[in-house]
Amino acid sequence: MKLYYLKEKPEYIKEFVLLCHEEWGKPWSDNEVEEKISNKMHYTQKRLENFPTIILLEENKLLGFVSLFEEDCDERKNLTPWYATLYVKKGYRGRHLSKLLNDAIIVEAKRLHYKKIYLKTDLENFYEKYGFHFLETISSGEKIYCQWLEKE
Repeated sequence: MKLYYLKEKPEYIKEFVLLCHEEWGKPWSDNEVEEKISNKMHYTQKRLENFPTIILLEENKLLGFVSLFEEDCDERKNLTPWYATLYVKKGYRGRHLSKLLNDAIIVEAKRLHYKKIYLKTDLENFYEKYGFHFLETISSGEKIYCQWLEKE
């Protein structure tokens, strides 16, 4: 198993887009699928110029990923960057791969000199184990968490 920047492995962008859509997206009608995929792939390539996604590969198979986004919450556009898309494929869960991905994106956020990062989730008691602290609940019912990467 090895970690890579998605930017270095663009052949995985389409799979990344499809998995993100499957996990967090709203259904697309059949006649818009190709256009939506193309648009999301283009957006991802542009985002990767400034905000990384780290992917985990084993024998050229994508097992999971995690990203930093400039924004991920319409209600809190004043907060940035956002820790997002922590994902491990179902057949690989329970092997502590999310911790591996989490640790890698935290190192990356520190390398990029971020003082803190934010995330939103509806998961209970998951991100706290990675050092995130609850900030608030937004109107969707999701919770916003923060992790301080530097002492203030």
